Amino acid sequence: MSARYDAIVIGGGHNGLVSAAYLARAGLKTVVLESRHVLGGAAVTEEIVPGFRFSVASYVVSLLRPEIIRELDLPRHGLDILPLDGTFTPLDRDYLWRVNDHGRTVREIRRWSISDAEAYEEYGQLMVEMARFIKPILSLVPPDLTGNDPRELVSVLPLLRAFRELPQKQQAVFVQLMTMSAADFLEQWFETQPLLATMSASGIIGTFQGVRSPGTAYVLLHHYMGEIDGAFRAWGIPKGGTGGVSESIGRAADAQGAEVRREAPVERILVKEGRAVGVVLKNGDELYADTVVSTADVRRTFIDLLEPGTLDPEFERQVRNFKFRGSSGKVNIAVDRLPDFTAIPGEGEHLRGAISFSPNLDYMEQAYDDAKYGQISKRPYIDMIFPSMIDPDMAPPGHHVMSCFVQYAPYDLEGGWTDQRRDELGEPLAREEGKTRTASNKARRPARHS
Repeated sequence: MSARYDAIVIGGGHNGLVSAAYLARAGLKTVVLESRHVLGGAAVTEEIVPGFRFSVASYVVSLLRPEIIRELDLPRHGLDILPLDGTFTPLDRDYLWRVNDHGRTVREIRRWSISDAEAYEEYGQLMVEMARFIKPILSLVPPDLTGNDPRELVSVLPLLRAFRELPQKQQAVFVQLMTMSAADFLEQWFETQPLLATMSASGIIGTFQGVRSPGTAYVLLHHYMGEIDGAFRAWGIPKGGTGGVSESIGRAADAQGAEVRREAPVERILVKEGRAVGVVLKNGDELYADTVVSTADVRRTFIDLLEPGTLDPEFERQVRNFKFRGSSGKVNIAVDRLPDFTAIPGEGEHLRGAISFSPNLDYMEQAYDDAKYGQISKRPYIDMIFPSMIDPDMAPPGHHVMSCFVQYAPYDLEGGWTDQRRDELGEPLAREEGKTRTASNKARRPARHS
């Protein structure tokens, strides 16, 4: 069977669905081809333990562009983001607890250090200003710096002008953010180790770098660019899990006239005279279009889905040399009770936010040391949340889902990933649970890595 479209989008993750929605909105006959039975890619919700719904990979939302939410009218299509209230850092005999109430957070930091509490005010204001300056680049098409067309640089000229208009102090801070490590940058402001470690974690999430790696200071800005309903620095849990985000975008694409196909894996991209002209599905169907968009990774797109010899040899060499350096793992656990931390016994509002296992900077950097040599971190950085505390529909009554973002879990693990090595990723979590009077596990899903 064959069919004709104006645009074909390979992959039904949230990026592919957004692309399809906008293409259809522009009047193009568009089809999305998703290989799995469920939309979302990494932003997907699945019942991997009966009765428990997990955001299997990604787990919180903040950087979903407000203009996309507005232009695609995603709330009308089911998007509902529930606020995540702050970050709780448990220690052996104490804790640090930063919440969305700025006054409460400053008082909590003052309990640790008066100078840190005073610096926190100035630091926060400065970072918000820097985030507002840099945020417009999220909507820019990156210029091709390898070409000779000066028009490629036009898009960055407003940013350069805005930089020249910044006060000299902010210019200096911007240069620091672009070049320094998260730890070195933060140590200019603060002295409290749990505060330094927990804040520096924002500089390494999802990167194959440590808190003392140059360049990680810039990543700190992303946590000030986040926005929910106009509130900057806000992070939330999508109702229904991150699959709720993807499903709402899928419904928006459908409303714009896009065709969304599930269980439609692509076997090959068709090329004619150097241009992509369509695709062949694994079931043999051929679809043709003037525009083919792939949201698969660069190696799968250009190596796996194209006939050998299609690419220019130099470009193919560059693609094959592209490094995948994922560093993050995810452990999803179904529990019949909430954990009981020794620092704050019992249930409480501290379990409604993120729980960060980040006691000090040395702990964070040593977790990276294992990863540098292709090993799972023996004592990893863990960002734990209980989505069912905010969205009770994620678990049966009286039970909860526990979502643990774990770093580091190297993509290129020495010896490769096996079921046994995957299970090892959960062992440090069990050790951390051992420091508390924790809930027993009703069921466990082996860790997933990315």
